[in-house]
Amino acid sequence: HFVNGNPLKPPFPAGTEVAVFGMGCVWGVERIFWGLKGVWVTSVGYLGGHTPNATYEEVCTGRTGHNEVVQVVFDPTVLPYEKLLQVFWDSHSPTSRPYSQQYASVILFHDEEQERVATQSKEEESARRGEQVFTDIRPFSRFYLAEDYHQKYLVRKAKAILQEYQTIYPDQESQVASTAVARVNG
Repeated sequence: HFVNGNPLKPPFPAGTEVAVFGMGCVWGVERIFWGLKGVWVTSVGYLGGHTPNATYEEVCTGRTGHNEVVQVVFDPTVLPYEKLLQVFWDSHSPTSRPYSQQYASVILFHDEEQERVATQSKEEESARRGEQVFTDIRPFSRFYLAEDYHQKYLVRKAKAILQEYQTIYPDQESQVASTAVARVNG
């Protein structure tokens, strides 16, 4: 991970779980989850299509069938899945039809419990908003990690500020705990 040094690929620590969400361009989406207490690591990638190891350029053509998604590895004893779903709902407009598969609103579940909780959450969100929610809920399939330059994209674009924060927060633990560093990411 560009900021906290945690690996983007499994195996992840025992006791963590994985949630995957699509809700538009991943550059802004990743930053929403990265700073939450209980998140061990976030990564961005592509999922749901038929092209193995697709590149960003290929996904942008609309011919791969992939969604841009953020994968969130979290400690459910600190950050319950239900809270991640609330952040998901509050951070985008699921009542608008997507203009492309790439940016569609989607929740990808890893087990029956995540499916049940996500489905119930979608029903509650539709009732709360008083309109139809166009979020797909699908089983998790193969996650293709996006190119390195997409990981923590917004922080990378602010390198001068990041260097300053590294002076203020000299170790990775203090950087990850800093709300200031999280805010720089978007």
